[in-house]
Amino acid sequence: MTEPIIKVRDLHKSFGSLEVLKGIDIDINPGEVVVLFGRSGSGKSTFLRCLNFLEEPTAGSVEIAGVDIAAGPPTRQRKSAIRALRVNCGMVFQQFNLFPHMTVLDNVMEAPLRVKGEPADAVRARALALLDDVGLADKAEEHPIRLSGGQQQRVAIARALAMQPQVMLFDEPTSALDPELIHEVLAVMKRLAQAHSTTMVVVTHEMGFAREVADRMCFFHEGVIFEQGTPEVMFAGAQQPETRRFLDAVI
Repeated sequence: MTEPIIKVRDLHKSFGSLEVLKGIDIDINPGEVVVLFGRSGSGKSTFLRCLNFLEEPTAGSVEIAGVDIAAGPPTRQRKSAIRALRVNCGMVFQQFNLFPHMTVLDNVMEAPLRVKGEPADAVRARALALLDDVGLADKAEEHPIRLSGGQQQRVAIARALAMQPQVMLFDEPTSALDPELIHEVLAVMKRLAQAHSTTMVVVTHEMGFAREVADRMCFFHEGVIFEQGTPEVMFAGAQQPETRRFLDAVI
């Protein structure tokens, strides 16, 4: 039996007196595409940010690719473990967060050079191949300001992949895009899921993407995973009224 690449146990997150995550337990297998969906404020983006410790969990533990970290004080050993976890965990944000003073190619090369200390020639070759994969080989020497939002987000995906992570996290990657640009980013994500068998955890309201690409959908409601299942099960026969109401509203 395949060992899960992500294991989350009793994960809690509070901001002051507001408890946003109320005990999340989930296993995700290698190559699985999991879509997280739900209303704003349900905890899905907070959960995603807790996976790579951009948000510190209040309680519980996260294990990714064999690196197991429990909530706790920021010791030197724990900080080192978080760095090791992040190396295996790429993230794509709502905003593209590209370095404006760098070319597209330099943006993609930066992390493997700085964080991993890899040879420049090897990193350059991989970065050019990734830009070709996302349809932007001809933009390698451009600066981000000269690109559309959809192109910038595709560069952000290539940049995350340049670290060769075992897991990719996507936090509403199309929410900042104009409607006509959404399809080009979703197309890249579909190819990533189907051609590369990349483990992906995706927060999105794009239910067409979920229906076509997801192996599993998790409905977040008031800080818990309220219901989960395959797209076929969720779209055709969601059990909980809250899930059905949400899907009826967004489809």
